[in-house]
Amino acid sequence: MINSGGGRTTPFRHPGLTVESTRMKIGAHVSAAGGVSNAPKNAAALGLECFQFFSRPPQSGRTPELSDDEVRRFRGACDGHGFDECFIHAPYIINLASAERRIRDNSVRLLREELERGSRLGVTGMMTHLGSARDVGQETALQSVAEGLRRILDDYDGPTRLIIENSAGAGMIIGDEFEEISDILDRIGDSRVGVCLDTAHALASGYDLRTPETVAETMERFDRTIGLGRLLVIHTNDSKIELGGHKDLHEHIGLGHIGLAGFRSILANPAFADLCLILETPVDGVADDIKTLKSIRQAVWKGK
Repeated sequence: MINSGGGRTTPFRHPGLTVESTRMKIGAHVSAAGGVSNAPKNAAALGLECFQFFSRPPQSGRTPELSDDEVRRFRGACDGHGFDECFIHAPYIINLASAERRIRDNSVRLLREELERGSRLGVTGMMTHLGSARDVGQETALQSVAEGLRRILDDYDGPTRLIIENSAGAGMIIGDEFEEISDILDRIGDSRVGVCLDTAHALASGYDLRTPETVAETMERFDRTIGLGRLLVIHTNDSKIELGGHKDLHEHIGLGHIGLAGFRSILANPAFADLCLILETPVDGVADDIKTLKSIRQAVWKGK
């Protein structure tokens, strides 16, 4: 059974659905160099059905101006290429759990700015990592993260959703366990917050995604703890790291420890039928990864 995240429970969809009767979309992270309006153009050139991009440099707190003209160009490019779902990824420098108030406050500011920028652009959601508990301990970190996320959402009424991404569990990075993410969501108490499941991070954190049975077990655990109604998007990456290896190293589809059989199992599971699948694999082979995922989707949803 699928928990909608709001207390309602509905049955899994029948696995005999066809590609045409689902809303599963294949996407990837694309460059927005030269202006965010280039992102949809780059996505279209790759034959994508949705996409993700950075609206600012990922390793910098500097916020480039987002002019009204650039917003119009971005929206026009999305409409022109037929994109109705896209996502921005927050900068990597975010740490809502830092021992330094300055860093926590700056993280809150950056994430709120990204939500506002996303709403101007009309993007579906903004996904973010949460930070590290290394300097403060787990309980203090969870409290700080929840407080920061509540501050970000205070008086926010834009359409772009705030999305928490699971981590690979390296060091004291927050969000590697479903129970930890659920704890944070409970502390926030805001139903607008969604979750992004990164397949490489999940495998590295000990969640097996290599067979139909283990994918079903993993998603049932996700549903029990977080609720599938919170699941808004998938980062579809193979992993250079083995199950439970607790490192974040992405690999091309089929060449890592999830493997082609694992991705057939993932795409065949009804929990993913209506989601955007965003690749974050190395740029030099992402075109092949797109073809591979589309081929797997075609096969599994047609029952071949």
